[in-house]
Formats: sequence, structure tokens, C-alpha cells
Amino acid sequence: MSVDFRHVTWRGQGGLTLYARDYGEANAKLPVVCIPGLTRNARDFEEAAPWIAAQGRRVLVVDLRGRGRSERETDPRRYHPRIYADDVTALLAIIRVKKAVFVGTSLGGLVTMTLAARRPHLIGGAVLNDVGPRIAKAGLARIRSYAGKSAPVETWADAVAYTKRINGLAFPDYPDAAWDQVARRLFVDVDGKPVPDYDPRVLRAANPLVAWLAPALLWAAFKRLMRTGPVLLVHGEISDIIDAEGVRLMKRQAPGLQVAAVPRVGHAPWLNEPAAQAALAKFFAAAP
Repeated sequence: MSVDFRHVTWRGQGGLTLYARDYGEANAKLPVVCIPGLTRNARDFEEAAPWIAAQGRRVLVVDLRGRGRSERETDPRRYHPRIYADDVTALLAIIRVKKAVFVGTSLGGLVTMTLAARRPHLIGGAVLNDVGPRIAKAGLARIRSYAGKSAPVETWADAVAYTKRINGLAFPDYPDAAWDQVARRLFVDVDGKPVPDYDPRVLRAANPLVAWLAPALLWAAFKRLMRTGPVLLVHGEISDIIDAEGVRLMKRQAPGLQVAAVPRVGHAPWLNEPAAQAALAKFFAAAP
């Protein structure tokens, strides 16, 4: 499978230069926009994106502001789902795409729901990867325990150990050799030293993201998303973000929601797992 991609840059809110990877070619099918999680970047989709492109879709994978190759904010208060949604809107405008299917992992799913609340005409369907309108408290507490804090990392061996420590419970079957690849998605080499590839200010105690996680707003955005087109929830079977009660409530509010559980995986699936790809293949075959 080809992993070639083009580089796309554009100006987001406040004039920041933002970055996306662009896989595949435009055709009659709606393109796919992939949005990573809170401290992650486009490399999280380095396996999933070319696989989706092989299904016959153009795929764009964004680095949200403050992550990867996108510029960092001068004002951390602008690390907010509404600003991210506006940035994605600007990307669609610059590439002249009127509607897309969205794949959002964790925070990326919240950005997708925010976009549905603000500009639903841009969405033709969505995949929520281990996220929804009900965020389990245990998972949110876990993320806040490490996000935005300095990692005790001096070498790549440290980076691998750190990555396994904060993600190991979510991937209990991962062999030790696999954690090097995961670490190289989270860290970037700066003068021979691995450094987290995100602005540590993306989550602070006073960040408006925390206030935005209000149930009424999230459920309203989720219901609006369900009216834009087909929606698939992919969740880790042992996730601490989307638990069984969360799935049950989502299905009760939206009977048309498609659901796929990924066995022996927590937060969040890479979307290259057999169960995830089977669900995605069915979803994209039917999506506009």
C-alpha cells in the first residue's frame, strides 16, 4: 500500500500556519478529514489514512494548532474546540471542498461534533473514534494527569518507556518492540533529543476545553451530528473514555448510530485493527 502524501498548509484563526497530510486523489466520493487527539498529530493516522485512501477516498489528516508541523499559539486560551473547528473550515475552503466525511479520534471527535453544531452543512458523515457526548471521568482524569506536563525524557529509550507507561493499559497485548513506533508518533527529534511534538499548554487547568465538556452542549452537538449523515462509533473494548454505559446512552439517543468495539484495546484504537477496519470498510462503502 502506498503511503505517499502531499503537504498542505493554510492559514487558520489568527493567521497561524497550519499543516495537513493529503493522501489519495479527489473523485466523486466525499473526501475524508482525519483529526487526531489532544496531544497527538497526523502521524497517528500513518497506517489508517493510506488504508482509507485505498478505499477510494481522498484523505486529509490535520495537525491541530500547537501540534506537529502546525504553528503554536501565543494565547493558550485559543486551544479550544471552536477554534479548531474554524481551522478545519478554513482548510476545506482553501482546498475547495464543500463537504467531507470526518474521522475524529478523542479530541478530534469533539472537534467534529463542534463543527456539526456550528457548520453542519460541511459534514456528510462521521466516525467517532473512542469519544462521544459522555466522557467517562476516569479517562478524563488520566489524560489530565499527564497532558501539558513535562515528560522525564532524555533519550529515545526514555521516550519509549514513557510512552508505554502512559498507554500500556490501553494496549495490553502490544509487544515491547511496537512501543518504539508509538513513541515516534508522540515525540520528535530536536538536536538528537526526543521532545513531545505538541505545545504543553494545550491543556491547563483553566483551559476552556474543560468547561466545554458540559453534558448539555455535548449531547446537543452529538444529536446534530447524527442528522448530517451516517455516524460510526469505534471504541476500545477496554476504553476508560467510552465505557459500556456511554455506548448504551448514545444508542438510546441515536438508534441509527453504528457501533464497533475493538477487542483488547483501550483509548484509542489506531483504526488499523481488524475489527476497526471491518467496520470502516462497511461504513465507507455506504457513505456518500
